[in-house]
Amino acid sequence: MHERIIPVERLEHVIDVFGSLDENIRLIEQAYNAHIVNRDTEIKITGEDAEGVSLAAKVLEGLFSLVSRGEPITTQNVRYCISLVNEGNESRISELASDVICINSKGRPVKGKTIGQKRYIEAIKNNIITFGIGPAGTGKTYLAVACAVAAFREKKINRIVLTRPAVEAGEKLGFLPGDVQNKVDPYLRPLYDSLFDLLGTETFHKYLERGNIEVAPLAFMRGRTLDDSFIILDEAQNTTPEQMKMFLTRMGFNSKIVVNGDLTQIDLPEGKRSGLKAATSILRDINDIAIINLSHKDVVRHELVQRIIQAYDKHEAQKQEGSPRKFTPKGRSL
Repeated sequence: MHERIIPVERLEHVIDVFGSLDENIRLIEQAYNAHIVNRDTEIKITGEDAEGVSLAAKVLEGLFSLVSRGEPITTQNVRYCISLVNEGNESRISELASDVICINSKGRPVKGKTIGQKRYIEAIKNNIITFGIGPAGTGKTYLAVACAVAAFREKKINRIVLTRPAVEAGEKLGFLPGDVQNKVDPYLRPLYDSLFDLLGTETFHKYLERGNIEVAPLAFMRGRTLDDSFIILDEAQNTTPEQMKMFLTRMGFNSKIVVNGDLTQIDLPEGKRSGLKAATSILRDINDIAIINLSHKDVVRHELVQRIIQAYDKHEAQKQEGSPRKFTPKGRSL
């Protein structure tokens, strides 16, 4: 039996790290087949495997460092800390204590929850154009809107412009009732949801009426020049290269652009190239343009979302490995 002792300075930190009904500790015990108990001013870790006990101790030490800096401990960031320790990146756990972007309408601080999200936020702050590419649930849209709201509150910009292409996700919706706004609103709903959460419904409508906030389909961007604006293009994988070029050239003086998308969820017709894929290839070496790739490790939704994304990635990789090689008439592989 192997044993490790971790001294504890404050009892309230133990309560925060252990979680409700010790749910956080159970996750660590299951991950490393260890047993963890609190003895007054110390935490005792025991287990049959020396490496498992050592890794469990590293996770706990990382969590105590976070809670000492005022970070709340949830099952989500416990799982993330476990993954960092398993990769040998336990020294990066302290980076999770990131700065607050803004406060949402419910009074809760909004900040990056993973290393990837923190890189994404820093890229938005330090670059004029930022591409955020990653799977669903990585916070691409929400964090971009939070950065826009923060810039607006600090009077760095005068207007927030949110747009996305009106492309159906594999289903034909037919003719929708109402005027133009009624027809495009269903496509823009995720952007509204983020703004409602960050600003509150009343404040959102007030800024919308004043023209400080604009939510519109991508087709409405043609021919415009957007000065003093924070512009976000969501679901950019569904743009064509021509649409992407049109959008990027709308930027005026003192403006910032964030382009988000998931290259695994392209809903364009067969044979159409994604404007997001083309843009990241063409623009990657230009100063003041950042390209941030997020992965399943940065998913901050339900834990099952991570596993679903991993399963699909594995399935796609197996399909690629099993696909037959193409040959030219002379027998040379392409």
